[in-house]
Amino acid sequence: MVKRLRQPKKQKAGRSRGKITVRHRGGGHKQLYRIIDFNYNQKAKILAIEYDPNRSANIALVQNQSGKKSYVLASTDMQVGQEIKPRLQLKDLPIGANIYNVAGMVKSAGAVAVLQAIEAGYAQIKLPSGEIRLVKENELANIGQVSNSEHNTKKLRKAGQSRWRGIRPTVRGSAMAAGDHPHGGGEGRSPIGLKHPKTPWGKPALGKKTRQKNKPSNKFVIKPRKKK
Repeated sequence: MVKRLRQPKKQKAGRSRGKITVRHRGGGHKQLYRIIDFNYNQKAKILAIEYDPNRSANIALVQNQSGKKSYVLASTDMQVGQEIKPRLQLKDLPIGANIYNVAGMVKSAGAVAVLQAIEAGYAQIKLPSGEIRLVKENELANIGQVSNSEHNTKKLRKAGQSRWRGIRPTVRGSAMAAGDHPHGGGEGRSPIGLKHPKTPWGKPALGKKTRQKNKPSNKFVIKPRKKK
């Protein structure tokens, strides 16, 4: 039986059980979901570097020695015809190595983490956010940087490109009536009239910390992420 690399993707338009849970979603071009093997750990030949509509990074179609094909995350230095090597454990990598796809992290376009130290069965890695975190030394990682590092510099040329992505128009809260948004109401271009910006449901919109204070993984964070 041949393993399918793509499968139909049902459009949910930002809804869960029929209720809108994410605003401004709907429509968009029909897409197929590419099944990515994030734990791929074999020697294989790169057949193609492809665009993936479901993620910011590019993906690589690879084929192992037995002829089985899979999709993996593409790195910046991957080229068609090259051979990829198996992933390595963190303890087998040199200190200062650039890595990605480690412990379920560092998988978006242009992302790269740095291995800083190995001590007492744990590796210290510096994440793209600036956070320094402990990860078990036997975790597997890819060497290099995730592809498509120019992703955040690309600009959409027209409104239709947002609609193709399933993103619908957004209206400013200050342009609404007072009953529709905390920022609404007033004459002309009025200020929001509040001490802090709020969401449509009255919750703090900017600067509010949302991470749980007693989150179990907090013990693995050596240095928190950079403040913006």
